[in-house]
Amino acid sequence: MLKELFIRDFIIVETLDLSFESGFTVFTGETGAGKSILIDALGLILGARADTDVVRNGATRAEMSATFDISPSALKWLTDQSIDTDSNEVVLRRVLDPQGRNKAYINGSPATLTQLRELGELLVDIHGQHAHQSLLKEDFQRDMLDSQGNLLPERQKVKEAWQHWQSAKKNLGDAEFSATNQATQIEQLQWQVEALAELASQPDEWEQVSQEHSRLSHGQSLMQGAGDTLNALEDDEVGICRIVERAYSQLGNLAKHDSALQNPVASLETARIALDEARADLNSYLSDLELDPERLHDVEQRMRALFEAARKFHCEPEALPDLLQSCQEKLDNLHLGADLLALSEAVESAHQAYTEAAQALSIGRKKIAKSLAKNVTASMQQLAMPGGRFNVNVQQAKPTSHGIDQIIFEVAGHEGTATKPLAKVASGGELARISLALSVLTSQTARVPTLIFDEVDTGIGGAVAEIVGQLLRELGTRHQVLCVTHLPQVAARGQFHFEVSKIKKSGSAVSDVTALDQPGRTESIARMLGGIKITDTTRQHAREMLQQ
Repeated sequence: MLKELFIRDFIIVETLDLSFESGFTVFTGETGAGKSILIDALGLILGARADTDVVRNGATRAEMSATFDISPSALKWLTDQSIDTDSNEVVLRRVLDPQGRNKAYINGSPATLTQLRELGELLVDIHGQHAHQSLLKEDFQRDMLDSQGNLLPERQKVKEAWQHWQSAKKNLGDAEFSATNQATQIEQLQWQVEALAELASQPDEWEQVSQEHSRLSHGQSLMQGAGDTLNALEDDEVGICRIVERAYSQLGNLAKHDSALQNPVASLETARIALDEARADLNSYLSDLELDPERLHDVEQRMRALFEAARKFHCEPEALPDLLQSCQEKLDNLHLGADLLALSEAVESAHQAYTEAAQALSIGRKKIAKSLAKNVTASMQQLAMPGGRFNVNVQQAKPTSHGIDQIIFEVAGHEGTATKPLAKVASGGELARISLALSVLTSQTARVPTLIFDEVDTGIGGAVAEIVGQLLRELGTRHQVLCVTHLPQVAARGQFHFEVSKIKKSGSAVSDVTALDQPGRTESIARMLGGIKITDTTRQHAREMLQQ
């Protein structure tokens, strides 16, 4: 679950450091005070994309972090990513600057936004305040149904089978299209393969022959220079080795009388040893170095052959081995593509595999559709829609990467009326209530420990709002639930209550969050009930709501 949330210099938040408990927590406050800003900050911590204007005016950067208890699934993910998990907590942190640059961290280790999102999906599920608008989209309806039925692995199989089928169809189409000039392509590639194979260029050969050519072509200069250097080292009277040896011996005798000379003596000894090693290496080099005109001629011939081949095939000499492999692969593919019957059979096999996977997914969708429709219909009776019905229509559709189904959420607002697509018949209030019912139902089976509802109760009120509060409170017995709400009926059901307000500080408006005690909750809910003027009657009503 979420334990701590820290925010600094984010939009109108200067500094916030909040601690959370398990159960049902509510956030209330006036419109514009910054309630949803907290959810936005948490979304950024969990890998959402950031706008460049999220840094508070005058600040150099925005910083936010969240501390969670590690769930088993999150622990496995952290282990797989080789991220330190010494404690039972995981800390996600993100830093953004006004130029749009940002850094992300998991337990202090640099992380990518993809990693934040992957881990965040195992920790938190956020239901946004515009969820009921997304509910009208067919893609959203399909995703919700598949998630509720744990059908995402099956859908991935369908997607992979679809891609394999489309690839097989493309291979067949390409082969049919190129059948007329395939013989010419094969003949050209065969010539290229034969020429490159005869050349037999090896990986790194160009670099090796270039180095050998440089050495052989400068053999006389190398021999003269190395010999002169060796003479300068070995001359009995003025040779460098002899001079250093005499200096070392002379200073070594003097160092017996003054230890301050030990360091120069040690330096001369090091120089003497190094010069001896250089003399030995030069002697060895000169004994191995030979002027070999025949080998130089052979190397020049090989370089010329490699260069001419590279010019002929429009590539660099070092790329010739890779070119041979590429041409061979293309030739093999053309020989395979020439077998149109084999390609047609591959298309049919891929189509059959897709059909089987899509049909299995469709069966799973129809099964979960009945269960979801039944549960949402039951919730509608509680949410002031007596006699209303919800239906998930799984229709056969044109095959796609998502399967062979079209998912349509349908509703009948009153008893005795036929169900029709949500987008055509649901009013704003009905849509909000259905969306809330779906959010609660899907969250009941959610595997993440923390659920967040950001003003999902928009468009409802009265007795319905009280029922919503009961549903969220009940959900809080199984998950940690955080809810941003403007309804006193929902706020009164919270076990913990934070009030978000906007205050003036140094001439600027900043957002502040206060954890309310029981008297504070009474005042807050009374304001939600009574508006600007709060009476004793309003306060009594608020106390009664909290007692319930």
